[in-house]
Amino acid sequence: MKTSFLKRAVCALCSAFFVIGISPVSANVVISGTRVVYPASEREITLKLDNVGQEPSLVQVWIDRGDPQSRPDQADAPFLLTPPIVRISAGRSQTLRITYTHDPLPTDVESVFWLNVLDVPPNPKNADSNFIQLAYRSRIKLFYRPEQLKGYAEDAPAAVSWKLVPTANGVVLRGSNPTAFSVSYNKTELVVAGKTYSSKGGMIPPRGVQDFPLEELKSIPSGALTLRYEWINDYGSSKSVETRLSN
Repeated sequence: MKTSFLKRAVCALCSAFFVIGISPVSANVVISGTRVVYPASEREITLKLDNVGQEPSLVQVWIDRGDPQSRPDQADAPFLLTPPIVRISAGRSQTLRITYTHDPLPTDVESVFWLNVLDVPPNPKNADSNFIQLAYRSRIKLFYRPEQLKGYAEDAPAAVSWKLVPTANGVVLRGSNPTAFSVSYNKTELVVAGKTYSSKGGMIPPRGVQDFPLEELKSIPSGALTLRYEWINDYGSSKSVETRLSN
């Protein structure tokens, strides 16, 4: 019975890959966390997967370098995942081991990868021959953090400098990150004369720059400006900050 399920689900992994959605809400298998931090000093780290559904699921995991269309056979990140494919019964959990292969990575800044969890539920019992097997993929960031980086990750958001920059499509809020750590945001907002201009979240890479479009703002305003943002710490919690913006 177990072998039959595995064979059927592995076939589904191959045939249904192009119709999956990145939809952790719909998936039976959930990840115990919204991000993973891999300290270089650790031989391996672990992550728990929980099947909160009523049916068993086959799960395949892989790590990519940032391509949202990546497939398991294209995974080229320097990590080994054990097990790469596993059946998780309803109400049960599986511990996933992640091991760095020691392929060269920068030692002066952290590197960012993406962990993919593909969840394939079993076919409905009364499914006909035209049934399409759907799979659900969840993606979370994996941060590889070298030893002896200068500073601390929790201090990085305060070190980011911000300015407004005009573009052909409107004004963007440009963040410059001088630190060795990535800084992720749920959202960024600019308040001008009581009106709020919002931008989607995103990530500023180490020693990098990222633009956050304020699509409704067509020109750089004058007067008092307030910047609000929510950044995400290593544990996935959001921290709200409000500060004056000098442009």
